[in-house]
Amino acid sequence: MKKSPLIPVLIYILLIGLNGCSGFHLWPFGKGAKDETSQQEPPEEALQKEAISDFRRGRFVLAEELFQKIKDRYPFSPYAPIAELRLADCKYFQGLYEEAIPLYEEFERLHPTNSFVPYAIFQLGTCYYKLTSTPDRDQTFTQKAIETYNRLIRRYPKSPYSFEAERRIKKAKDLLAEHEIVVARWYMRTNQFKQAIYRLDGLIERYPDTPLIDRAKKMRQRALIRMQRLEGAAEKGAAKEDIKEEGKGLWERLWDKIKVW
Repeated sequence: MKKSPLIPVLIYILLIGLNGCSGFHLWPFGKGAKDETSQQEPPEEALQKEAISDFRRGRFVLAEELFQKIKDRYPFSPYAPIAELRLADCKYFQGLYEEAIPLYEEFERLHPTNSFVPYAIFQLGTCYYKLTSTPDRDQTFTQKAIETYNRLIRRYPKSPYSFEAERRIKKAKDLLAEHEIVVARWYMRTNQFKQAIYRLDGLIERYPDTPLIDRAKKMRQRALIRMQRLEGAAEKGAAKEDIKEEGKGLWERLWDKIKVW
């Protein structure tokens, strides 16, 4: 007598039912079967995946909230360092450079041996670089960008970020040289030629490779000539006054002193 093909199917359904109703775990069959709860990913890992997904899609505000949760709730998790770094990146990509700066600094300070430290230093320098202003404004951020990029090159000369850091250092130095030109020009307009020459000398000494070097040298020459003319005119004026004073009679000189009194 042939067996009905429905019997194996019925047995299979029965076993699944037993698996759902009893305390035994018969599914999946075979050696090494595990409890489903043991296969669930840690909560910080799930948060990390969601945050990274938002970050890659440019949803930086949402990603920032999730990275902050990982940092606050799981400070000792292996996911915490990357969450700290991505928090800074979220600020950076929103254009909030001054808020990103302390976050990159914190990451470098807390994880000095992390493989992402060169990236953090480069991003820190880039925040300062993005904050640089026009040549007629304060150049503090320009100086800090140069210092940070130089630190990256000294510590990690073979870093993939070093080439771009060197290029930006050159551009930042050109900006500082242009700032010195602007300041020297103002001194010349106000007849403060010694101060103008001092600033131009500093430019020529510190930034010899800048394309503005020829302009600086010409300006210095003009400032020197105008200073000499001004000093010569002052000396001639003083000499004329001396001659005029000597030509006065005794009573005229006495009268001048009386008027002063």
